[in-house]
Amino acid sequence: MNDLAPHTVRPATLADEDALAELDRATWSTLHSVQDAPKPPYPPFFDERHPPRDILVAETHPEPADGPGGPRVAGYIRLVAPTPLPCNQHVRQIQGLAVAEWARGRGVARALLRGALAEARRQGASRVTLRVLGHNTPARALYASEGFAVEGVLPGEFHLAGRYVDDVLMGRSLTAG
Repeated sequence: MNDLAPHTVRPATLADEDALAELDRATWSTLHSVQDAPKPPYPPFFDERHPPRDILVAETHPEPADGPGGPRVAGYIRLVAPTPLPCNQHVRQIQGLAVAEWARGRGVARALLRGALAEARRQGASRVTLRVLGHNTPARALYASEGFAVEGVLPGEFHLAGRYVDDVLMGRSLTAG
């Protein structure tokens, strides 16, 4: 794996709004999204249901040899409580992961995923779940390599780009191994 120049994972801030909105639009694909392609006028990235506190951002830090410039947003991951129910508060759910095209294959998604697992532990969660489209082989491989197991499949749950696609439910414990 070819790592980026130094990158960090940190909580999102309101100042990340424009960069994250642009990244979200640039990375849209039926490989991972069941929503229609974004079209103007674009909604804000942050809203009542998607506040900065639920997002971790990966940013790169240019090497001195690369010349002047500040950190650049390379990706994000959204980590939320799946429901407001008290009996479900031990679970966190990943509800979005995006990495800029220029940053792919360099460990950014893995760093974001590991950051989300650490944040879930910090929040007191003992389990993390997610949903991934069946044809998203790269994402499924990443999740499996980080300890997620398939816990269910909804066959043909979505019709995307002219074909039926499974919705794969994955999860992992934060307390075992």
